[in-house]
Amino acid sequence: MNKIKLIPLFLLLFISAEGQGEKKLVILHTNDLHSRLNGFAPESLYSPMTADDDKTQGGFARIAGIINKEKKENKGITLVCDAGDFLMGTLFHTVEISEGFQLRLMKTMGYDVVSFGNHEFDFGPEKLAAIVSQSKKKGEIPSLILGNAIFSKKDPGDDALEALFTGKVIEKKKIIEKEGLKIGFFSILGKDAADVAPLSKPLRFRKAVPFARKMVKELKSAGCNIIICLSHSGVERNKKGSWAGEDVKLAKKVRGLDLIISGHTHTELEEPLIVKGIPIVQTGEYGRNVGRLEITWSPAGIKVDNYRLIAVTDDIEGDKDVQDLIEEQQDLINREILRPLGLEYIKPVAENDFLLECNESGDFKNSNLGPLVADAIHYYINRNTREGTNVSMVAVGIIRDKIVPGIQTPADIFRVMSLGSGKDKVPGYPLARLYVTGKELKNILEILQIAYKSAPSHFCYYSGIRVEYDPGKGFMKKIRRIRIISPDGNETEVDFSKKNNRLYSVSANSYMLEFIGIIKKMSFGLVNVVPKYGDGTRITDMSTSVIDMDGNEAGIQEGKEWLALLEYIASMNDSDNNGIPDIDRRYVFPSETFFETQK
Repeated sequence: MNKIKLIPLFLLLFISAEGQGEKKLVILHTNDLHSRLNGFAPESLYSPMTADDDKTQGGFARIAGIINKEKKENKGITLVCDAGDFLMGTLFHTVEISEGFQLRLMKTMGYDVVSFGNHEFDFGPEKLAAIVSQSKKKGEIPSLILGNAIFSKKDPGDDALEALFTGKVIEKKKIIEKEGLKIGFFSILGKDAADVAPLSKPLRFRKAVPFARKMVKELKSAGCNIIICLSHSGVERNKKGSWAGEDVKLAKKVRGLDLIISGHTHTELEEPLIVKGIPIVQTGEYGRNVGRLEITWSPAGIKVDNYRLIAVTDDIEGDKDVQDLIEEQQDLINREILRPLGLEYIKPVAENDFLLECNESGDFKNSNLGPLVADAIHYYINRNTREGTNVSMVAVGIIRDKIVPGIQTPADIFRVMSLGSGKDKVPGYPLARLYVTGKELKNILEILQIAYKSAPSHFCYYSGIRVEYDPGKGFMKKIRRIRIISPDGNETEVDFSKKNNRLYSVSANSYMLEFIGIIKKMSFGLVNVVPKYGDGTRITDMSTSVIDMDGNEAGIQEGKEWLALLEYIASMNDSDNNGIPDIDRRYVFPSETFFETQK
């Protein structure tokens, strides 16, 4: 009897690969698209089917044009993937639960693999499951991966999403076989991304490094020649100017990875960041760029041949079929969302000749957009409700886009304040109001003066209040004077002694007012703020503090930040007499008139 000599598995794989020779592979990638289907900005100028006639950036029709061109011209394999936060940011995301449109559109555009970011969970796991299910029901979608998710065994709140894993609609990893190569993908939602996705509960996420090691091992065992991580974790410069972040750590600690396609930090890497031999790439945000990585695979490993960011600008002709689908969806948004509010998607509401911005990673203290939004909320509530409000506030992290010079439409204004939902059909967090004593108001302001130092997203802008403070004073001793400014311009001194029981109203979106409940934790138990109704009774459920904008209608008629901003700028003077209101130029340099006075 002849003996059969067994060849080890790894040797068989090597021999098989050796016979293949070199393979060319082009990977096109995006991240943090945030539903910018029509590019930006202003959207009224976006013209994807004609070149060189506007200054807008991005747009899915143009991205599709790039993908089509690359797939026709590239020799070898071309794959297209996205590293998460593809949803949330424009009016298009508001109808996703019923329509499941964007994933089907991305499949039409040519995407192969799409992973999830934190903002996919903005509506919670159940509604995310509904979006994916509806997408799948209505057509083809890309392969979806969500690697390090941990489903709750007790809480049914993530059961619908878990069922999509059971049915393999969403997977932990994906293997694509092309021209004899096995390319393995897995995804990670990083720690910071998970921390800023509170509505993802009861879902939890495994630690990135040990999970990545496990995935690499499994994909290698499955015979993958190339292993790619779609990581919604990110890279950014540290205080010393060196590259850092969760994806840098991932590359340092996980052997066997060939490529990290990064997202979450909106970082624009013009060339791959090589860490321990592993390329890390990221395109920035909102579809401004498509990343193009060209590599050669051989049995010895992979080699980066070329990398560049393809700027998605008006010199690129868009895909007409994709744009036609987008315009059909735009018509649906008009019917379902805007016309009931007396609005049209691209009908002008205001114009401006200067930039308004609020950059969480930039000079947010001198933002001109933050004070404008705070003033808009103050104007809106005091104009439309009998009770009005004393103080209005908004945080940096709530403001999601800038207002560039030009004609502004409802679509442009919604992008600025696009987060959240309430209990009605109008998108956006509802505005809420609570009451506090003068001492509690002082304590809130004291804490917010330091909270942003650890988390810039907590920096706040105010309207209806003037504060004098001394930054040189100690903890909880910086505020010297508070004055309430009424809509008619009168000022009232706030007595923040313990004996003063007068209540002052504070308004913001409902999500932000929840933040006041953690003041005690942030002050290490030294400060406790008790949110109250106007009659002084304690608020135990913050959802009951939502403002009713029309007491004549049954139920709660919710107010929204984006509608406040839209109404406020539409009320401004038409300085050039062209029939379109102009955003007041006092907001060009708001730090001179709107910020708290330092003493």
